[in-house]
Amino acid sequence: MSVSLRKVRAEDSARLLAWRNSEAVAPYMYSDHRISAAEHDRWFAGLAGADDRRYWVIELDGAPVGLANLARIDRANRRCEWAYYLADPATRGRGVGSCVELMVLDHVFGPLGLGKLWCEVFVENEAVWKLHEAFGFRREAHYRRHVYKAGLPRDVFGLGLLAEEWRAARPAALARLRAKGYDPEALTIE
Repeated sequence: MSVSLRKVRAEDSARLLAWRNSEAVAPYMYSDHRISAAEHDRWFAGLAGADDRRYWVIELDGAPVGLANLARIDRANRRCEWAYYLADPATRGRGVGSCVELMVLDHVFGPLGLGKLWCEVFVENEAVWKLHEAFGFRREAHYRRHVYKAGLPRDVFGLGLLAEEWRAARPAALARLRAKGYDPEALTIE
């Protein structure tokens, strides 16, 4: 299996809207409404030429299966936020998320030259925050009643990773990927 990240293209727009509204993705997003085509079109148009964010389609063996992004890239403070989702539930548990994590962390702390990456994850999304922690992220916050979904308050963990922590955690991450049958050197990111 090969996993890659390629830049979002114009022809991805309809697929991304469908994913954002899908039962596989929507429950994990902060928004709590069905995203309209007009709202999506405004969001998608904002991706072009933005210097403070990056969006990639996650591909498994050449087929689109999800989206990864960096947001609020702050070069002055050497930090940014990130998120990703796997829209095809069949890809979960196969090491795809671990591959995405490795590629994004290497990109943030390598070519981008940033010093910190952070994210927020619903407390009940244990598989994701545990994956982040396995890559060296530390829980920095527990935001109580941070987001309302379906009229109910949801808690969120804030996780952060520093460049030096990634350097220390990277060898173990590489070993785990190799044990799952992935060649870290074959992972590609545009």
